[in-house]
Amino acid sequence: MQNENKKPRGRPAKSGRDSAVTKDELIRSGVEHFTQFGFAASGLDQILKKVSIPKGSFYYYFASKEAFGLAVIDYYDNYFCRKLDAHLSNENLPLKQRLTSFVDDAKAGIEKYDFKRGCLVGNLEQEIALLPDSHREKLFQVMQGWQNKVSKYLTDLNAGFTDNPNHSLELSNIETDSLAEFFWLGWEGAVSRCKLVKSTQPIDLFMHHFSTLMKLD
Repeated sequence: MQNENKKPRGRPAKSGRDSAVTKDELIRSGVEHFTQFGFAASGLDQILKKVSIPKGSFYYYFASKEAFGLAVIDYYDNYFCRKLDAHLSNENLPLKQRLTSFVDDAKAGIEKYDFKRGCLVGNLEQEIALLPDSHREKLFQVMQGWQNKVSKYLTDLNAGFTDNPNHSLELSNIETDSLAEFFWLGWEGAVSRCKLVKSTQPIDLFMHHFSTLMKLD
């Protein structure tokens, strides 16, 4: 039987920082690095160097690179869900403008980092054949959560249109789920293309057609 009280392999970093703070700094450094360079081909040296953590201390905080990757995905998912909720639930904006508000915010972030980062989840999906199975399962769960949020938004949007006989979309729950999946398929492709052309034009093109489809204009 495995000893549940087994001590971590490494030792905490001698930096004077709280262990929880150090672990959080490692995860944030991992988000930045993996978003730009991917997971499979990345070593830990640069990630550790950025937060001044010796390599021998890494295993005090994480059992493996795989476990570290899962923590990074979780962190990014929480961050991204907060961003989605902040826009899609923003009662200070008309319902029709909330998805566009999220898109504009995301475009600003992509431009801020000179088109080098994009979306961590989308980037990892492109190297899925090289990732551990646990990462595949986690990425599927994350994407499903994002789709659920957009599906709820589209359901609320549809209800608002239904109240206006001139703009009724009359979508079923199955259709809003399918459209939410379609949104993220198009979104991840557009974000990836932005990195290639160093322009947000692919996102603008995708959103133009999605907005026309959903009568957001």
